[in-house]
Amino acid sequence: MKIVLDTNVFVAAGFNPRSHAAAIVRAVEDGDFTFVWNGPTRAETRQILEKIPPLSWERFEHLFQPENEYTGEVHPDHFGQVPDVGDRRFAALADTAGAVLVSNDDHLLSVRDQLEITVLTTGEFLAEYG
Repeated sequence: MKIVLDTNVFVAAGFNPRSHAAAIVRAVEDGDFTFVWNGPTRAETRQILEKIPPLSWERFEHLFQPENEYTGEVHPDHFGQVPDVGDRRFAALADTAGAVLVSNDDHLLSVRDQLEITVLTTGEFLAEYG
């Protein structure tokens, strides 16, 4: 199963190793799910993690495997109903890659019923697929 992880999943996993987010990161590390990413989502994740001490980009960098990079075209502009422009890139990637988007972001969760992709919180994802 392909998943796209919003930046907030890495933040939550970094702060709480017993969180749902950390469990999902461990499942990706164990090969249970294919973590799909692209240049813009990787760049945002790195930028945010480097801004928040004591979090570390190095802790998660290994998850961004070259073979799971999506290099095709994505269309964030198709997700205008998502209020945060930055969150649109994650939705667009999930849409184009055929992946589930895992996020605890209210901007995405508040409009998920309007989207043609599956957006689940970390808890919902684990309850359904964990």
